[in-house]
Amino acid sequence: MAVLGVLLSTLGIAMLVPATIDWSKANADWQIFATTCVLTTGTGGVLFLANRGIRGALSTRQALVMTAAAWTTLAAFGALPYFFSGVVPGYTDAFFESMSALTTTGATVIVGLEQAPPGILMWRAIQQWLGGLGIIVMAVAVLPMLQIGGMQLFKAEAFDTAEKILPKATQISGSLTAVFVGFTIACAFAYLLAGMSPLDAFAHAMTTVATGGHSTHDASIAWFDSAQIEVIAILFMLAGAIPFILYVQAVQGSLTGLLKDQQVRLFLILVAVFTLIAYAMAVAAAEPEGTRTFVTAAFNVTSIITGTGYASTDYGAWGPGAVAFFFIIMFIGGCAGSTSCGIKIFRFQVLFQIIRQHLHEMIYPNGIYVKRFNGRPITDDAATAVLSFFFLYFLCFMVLAAALNLTGLDLVTAYSGAGSAISNVGPGLGDIIGPTGTYEPLNATAKWLLAIGMLVGRLELFTILVLFIPRFWRM
Repeated sequence: MAVLGVLLSTLGIAMLVPATIDWSKANADWQIFATTCVLTTGTGGVLFLANRGIRGALSTRQALVMTAAAWTTLAAFGALPYFFSGVVPGYTDAFFESMSALTTTGATVIVGLEQAPPGILMWRAIQQWLGGLGIIVMAVAVLPMLQIGGMQLFKAEAFDTAEKILPKATQISGSLTAVFVGFTIACAFAYLLAGMSPLDAFAHAMTTVATGGHSTHDASIAWFDSAQIEVIAILFMLAGAIPFILYVQAVQGSLTGLLKDQQVRLFLILVAVFTLIAYAMAVAAAEPEGTRTFVTAAFNVTSIITGTGYASTDYGAWGPGAVAFFFIIMFIGGCAGSTSCGIKIFRFQVLFQIIRQHLHEMIYPNGIYVKRFNGRPITDDAATAVLSFFFLYFLCFMVLAAALNLTGLDLVTAYSGAGSAISNVGPGLGDIIGPTGTYEPLNATAKWLLAIGMLVGRLELFTILVLFIPRFWRM
């Protein structure tokens, strides 16, 4: 609970940034952020003071409960500025917007962003930025220790027990934060040079590096109608989808990991191949051939595969083939240890190794074949965890899609909405939640279901689902 108190206090202090922006622009909403800052920070402070004297190692069960409780509580308190400001009609919409921001999903229920207070626009970006940083630390320091979905493949050396999670997180968070801040500042200045206003530049820099996708305009990146801005976004979205621990190693003088990492190479190859496919579809749909259309194709492919969710065009207009194509790549994510979402690239690589080994053993029963990832053997436990992840991922997707359909949503909206939520992508398909739409028209039940889907997807499924096993609470 002391950790939760610290996180809540951090969230509350972050509210001072949009409060200052609103105050500087004579917008009365600064009082809302000031009030919610006091409430959030005060609650966090009470939790910390009430539990700071409690000592003891952090067990696996406590780590799982803490992770789920932290993300849910932060989303609940982060929703207060949306609710009190009146930019959304009720707390359901406020919680949806907050959960979407914190999980870097990018789905929105706010219509008329150009008329929204500047503090609210910045708050959405800050939440995504904090969520992106949080998931990096969690992916590097927590999930490997909990052996979530094969993440044990990335367990740090000399750190092999769940009881040491917090000390390790403390050690690595400083370096990761420094790299994250550096990318954000570089992205913001690039956007400024490309013609964005200061508010637009820093807000988009936060959501680009965090691969979150919240924009300050209803039309998203399309509002700027700039190939230069789209290229900048592509570069920093790709940067956000690569393991940040490799950047830390590179800064320390070791470029080997960044250059030779298997998942980085495959990820970049897939982005290139998918871009060529999207470009061919766009040209076939009567888009003009040339650099501008290629940049548009590359931008939207990168946005979807990294889970960012920006949009620069309605790619649904490129034909039914394009709709199916973008729906499929929605499930493919970036690299483990990055801010990206979806099914991480390494899991596809492990799955390929499992299938390859099985086929070889069928052909040569007496042969010995070792599954490898990045030159290291893949243990049976890790392989089983990856297979379990794939099964649960698509099971959760089907259950969520069916539940959304039962609330009255059409099949396209239900299935693409479920895929978008589980993969934390943002835009779905169709006229309602497509790249040019919002989630505002959906009913309240659907919004709560989608919010749960975002949380489950962001925390790698097992972290949430294990809480519903009765035996877990008897450990």
